Amino acid sequence: MLPEIVRAAALNFENRTVIDSENNIHLSYKDLDLISDEVSGALLQRGLLEGSILLLSLPTSIEYLIIYIAASKIGVITAGVNPRFRASERKSICEITEPDLIIATSELSDGIPKDLSVEITEITENTEKLLAGLRSDSFQPKKLEENLDRAVCICFTSGSTGIPKGALFTNKELLAIQKMDTEGVWGSGGHLVPSTAFAHVGSMTKLPWQLSKGVTLHVLDRWKAEKVMGLIETHRISAIAGVSAQIALLLKVENFENYDLSCVRAIVAGGGPSPPSLVIRAKNSFNAPYSIRYSSTESGGIGLATSLESSVEESLYTIGKPRPGVQAKILDEDGNLVENGEVGELFLKTPSSMNSYWHDSKNTKKFLVDGWLKTEDLARKDEEGLFRLAGRTNEMFVRGGYNVYPQEVESVLSTHPKIEQMVLIPKPHDTLGQTGVAFVVPSHSEENPTLEDLVEFGKDKLAKYKLPEEISIISEMPLKSGFKIDRSSLKNLFPGASE
Repeated sequence: MLPEIVRAAALNFENRTVIDSENNIHLSYKDLDLISDEVSGALLQRGLLEGSILLLSLPTSIEYLIIYIAASKIGVITAGVNPRFRASERKSICEITEPDLIIATSELSDGIPKDLSVEITEITENTEKLLAGLRSDSFQPKKLEENLDRAVCICFTSGSTGIPKGALFTNKELLAIQKMDTEGVWGSGGHLVPSTAFAHVGSMTKLPWQLSKGVTLHVLDRWKAEKVMGLIETHRISAIAGVSAQIALLLKVENFENYDLSCVRAIVAGGGPSPPSLVIRAKNSFNAPYSIRYSSTESGGIGLATSLESSVEESLYTIGKPRPGVQAKILDEDGNLVENGEVGELFLKTPSSMNSYWHDSKNTKKFLVDGWLKTEDLARKDEEGLFRLAGRTNEMFVRGGYNVYPQEVESVLSTHPKIEQMVLIPKPHDTLGQTGVAFVVPSHSEENPTLEDLVEFGKDKLAKYKLPEEISIISEMPLKSGFKIDRSSLKNLFPGASE
């Protein structure tokens, strides 16, 4: 599926730039097809065959995309290691994938077991030397037989709940994602700055639709807000994409008001919910509508979304409705549908969902149930069909016998004018079991919010037992590799925090 799109794009867009990297290498659609053919030949020379496993431990770079495409042309399954992962995480992924070959840079080879086949390559700033040691024109890839069930890539989760799990995607899922994201329309072009590492599901499963649309990808080794703002202005990028933390960083760029952002027509925040205060600031600052996209690695990056024409209530406090082709339901602990307004676990059914977890039948059976994906996210559905997150199943805590859902509390209190960002973390209590601690990043007001400010602000919207009983002022939220808030780090900031 991916090879066919690459070849068709080379014919349709020829000399249009497909990749523009920050080290000044520019690649056309035609050259991408030709060079990936030569890399396919080199992979064949190294003994890789259809069904072999190739693991890439590379920065977000032109080299990563070329090798991924080359592998797909000969039916080799590509797995990627997030370049921000530590050596121990890299080792775990090697053990899970059991690769036939690993291609890595020297800087990202730490943790790779010595007994595995590793080829070290380096990132170049010279187009002529691009993957010079990994190209061969003596072996040309043969056209693969059409097979929707052929495995293409393995995308690893962030590992926030333990060892990363590898979500396997076949041609069937990639084709579904391409159709769901483009509605089958080819060639509108435009410019895009990838907001995730290329090893992430947001790139590996999205590449087919990006190529079919003829976009120019502006590749950054590491996502940096100042560089992204410059690219938006220079290339008149109409849609800003990223997770909420990245949108917040864009708003903090020095001299933000001096950028010409009249080109921006939409802000798309993926992954999960955005703080209401951020949605308001971003809409006002960019003068553009804001859409929240809820998804996961396992769902192929597709799930629910708020409309760009949504009401204030929908855009600030919900994750919207299922996207076309997606179904969603909320179940209680016994597997029964809950009534509207009640909290339960959110399940998704979408053709974009992963095929399975790689080499993990136990978790595959746990998270894929009769075609439905178990998300481990708590949610409620209102009378208008809008879904509202209440937090993760492992984030809910019990105060004095009552369930408290952090996401619900955060969505209310984070709209306080003195708060830029807020997270509620449970803390053990001798009598009540657990109580909530509000970790707050203050806004630029003259004084920090107090606990009394939060209680007064939330008392008319939240039951008393849901309100925090302590407050901790911090300068910024700790983030994990995917720009998601690291709640575990916050728990470690006070003694005896719940695990």
